[in-house]
Amino acid sequence: MDTDVLIVGAGPTGMTLANELLTAGVSTVLVDKLSRRSDLSKAGGVQSRTLEALDQRGLLEPLLATGDHPVSAGHFAGIPLPLQSDRHHLPWRSVPQVVIEGFFERHLAAHGLHARRDHELAGLAQDPDGVTTTFANGTALRSRYLVAADGAHSTVRSLLRAGFPGQPGTLTIIAADVRLAGVDPATSHTWGEDGHWAALFPLGTDAQGRQLRRLVLGGPGRSLPRETPVTEDEIRDGLSTVFGTRVHLLELRYARRITNASRQVEEYRHGRVFLAGDAAHVHLPLGAQGMNTGMQDALNLGWKLAAAVHGWAPKDLLDTYHAERHPAGAAVLRNVRAQSLLMDWAGTRDPDVLATREIFTAMAQLPDVQHHLADLMSGMAIRYPMPGTETHRLVGRPVPDVDLGPARVHELLRSGRGILLDPSDTFARIAGPWSDRVDRAGQGADTEPMLIRPDGYVCWAGAADLEPALDRWFGEPR
Repeated sequence: MDTDVLIVGAGPTGMTLANELLTAGVSTVLVDKLSRRSDLSKAGGVQSRTLEALDQRGLLEPLLATGDHPVSAGHFAGIPLPLQSDRHHLPWRSVPQVVIEGFFERHLAAHGLHARRDHELAGLAQDPDGVTTTFANGTALRSRYLVAADGAHSTVRSLLRAGFPGQPGTLTIIAADVRLAGVDPATSHTWGEDGHWAALFPLGTDAQGRQLRRLVLGGPGRSLPRETPVTEDEIRDGLSTVFGTRVHLLELRYARRITNASRQVEEYRHGRVFLAGDAAHVHLPLGAQGMNTGMQDALNLGWKLAAAVHGWAPKDLLDTYHAERHPAGAAVLRNVRAQSLLMDWAGTRDPDVLATREIFTAMAQLPDVQHHLADLMSGMAIRYPMPGTETHRLVGRPVPDVDLGPARVHELLRSGRGILLDPSDTFARIAGPWSDRVDRAGQGADTEPMLIRPDGYVCWAGAADLEPALDRWFGEPR
């Protein structure tokens, strides 16, 4: 074997997975077909659950130190959601994808892992022991496992002939990175009476400290073929149509057309090959969910691949990747389709859509509805199916970041190992045989007993049946 795991695609999903495997001590090769990292902003924000995961690996503070990444309120279908600081202790941050990729590239390089660029995948073949890949530059690699993180037009997915059902794109809108004059900082979504609309999101500042924004434009007549270049005149016309004369374009840095295609791969696992990120699911970029969902795929898969490589994974542990992440991806596609409808994406001004939006906007003023939508958009609503979900409120959910005195729970997870919180110091004998992969902590702390997976999800809580849970998630005792 040349490596334990080959990751195809050095975007946020691939680099998050590479870091997980690096933390777990798994040999990894990361390849990408591009000759250099993209300098386009692409995705614009990091959700609460992803921020928690970065904190659990000690990466959050270094990431936020890279620049001005303001906290911002979210939205659902353009309907503002207030900051839920009392609900999510790490609210949404404006951190563009280009910043995430640059940060991870430097972090991985500092630990000896460099992406191999100019590696365009040409073929793959798997057998019971591993996967053989060939590249257009003539090189070949042999790995125990392969993960496809190579985007919406995934070559791996095509070579696997994996089913990718869903809805094809029926229209396009414009997404651009711009500097503007005359914008009220509180402006987010604005609709005109004729169905034209604009959305604005902060992207931090450029090297000169000037405010950058993501501008999205849509409405009647704006849907052009995806390959049609976006011009400055087109941007100015869109701004004028929605805002009149009060908003002006100062600089167009980058623009593209995006479609409303919505698809999800049928199976996330194909033998020794796994699909993650946009290779597994594509949808409209609403609510900063695409990049975050891909990074969460990687966080779910990473420790499971490491367990398989190190030889202690239960026989069906790798299958839980599909069982847990496919429903999570499907839920994102559903809420994105709902948002597209409520936003009147095509600018139809259909009276039925407008009436529905009016009622939904009123409902979104209710605290319970705001909490539900904030959980849905942030990834905090995810509850993985696992034994114990029917008997304990914490099982299947992200672990609360409890302060244990010497350390927070998130700080304990930086080892990449499982954690058993044992406040009454009663589980030493039971947990001992798993001490090579599960750390016991929290003695004397004011918390419930909990078993936490390396990805930060609670997989057991309470007082009984700990041993079956250890066996279920951490394999046979040594």
